[in-house]
Amino acid sequence: MIRFDQVSKFYGSVPALRDFSLEAEKGETVVLLGLSGSGKTTTLRMVNGMVMPSSGQVMVRGCDVSDWPLIDLRRSIGYVIQEVGLFPHWTVAQNVGMLPKVVEWDSKKTRQRVEELLELVRLPYSDYALRYPSELSGGEAQRVGVARALALKPDILLMDEPFGALDAITRQHTQTQFLQIKEEQNVTTLFVTHDIQEAFRIGDRIVIMKEGSMVEMGTPEALLENQESDYTRELLASVTLGFSGKKEKERTR
Repeated sequence: MIRFDQVSKFYGSVPALRDFSLEAEKGETVVLLGLSGSGKTTTLRMVNGMVMPSSGQVMVRGCDVSDWPLIDLRRSIGYVIQEVGLFPHWTVAQNVGMLPKVVEWDSKKTRQRVEELLELVRLPYSDYALRYPSELSGGEAQRVGVARALALKPDILLMDEPFGALDAITRQHTQTQFLQIKEEQNVTTLFVTHDIQEAFRIGDRIVIMKEGSMVEMGTPEALLENQESDYTRELLASVTLGFSGKKEKERTR
């Protein structure tokens, strides 16, 4: 579904990503975990062609990103960022229905899709469709952002610190809802975060990144049981993970 093959990215002489290889399978959530400047967002943005590699190959659905028409590629991939980016003078329904309108879906089909998506993110159409972003809580706005990203039924979802601006309680609640949506939609997700607990709760696999390189990769269970690098051991020692990844995910189903 998504493959990086020895990908590097340089800005001038400064490396942002070095010899990075990864393959994400259908329906899998791969979390890129690391501090600011570790190359997470650069990696994410290569999938939808916002950043092009200096060397190596990025493949999406078996095709090199450089061979995709960029408009087609970006419309086929959902993208959610921390700032959400809802249009303040548009209603929730208008924000969620923006992309269907761009690709000229008829009004009936667009309305049906908006209703489906708002129900999916637990924001009933009758209660939320006519609200404006200023009338939403932070968690509600993020869920609208997720609904908008799923509007054209993408099979790939890119999420860049999507819950980073939320308070701890809202963040945990929104993470739970994301896991439920993921199970229902079977979307391949690349998820960027610097939050260790979030990574272990959300990810099927976690990629530990440092200074543009992959330090280590594994399932939450494998990384909790055994860390191959000193950096990973130090990173995990800095927090208390009060769950095993597998058991936590099972509780959300």
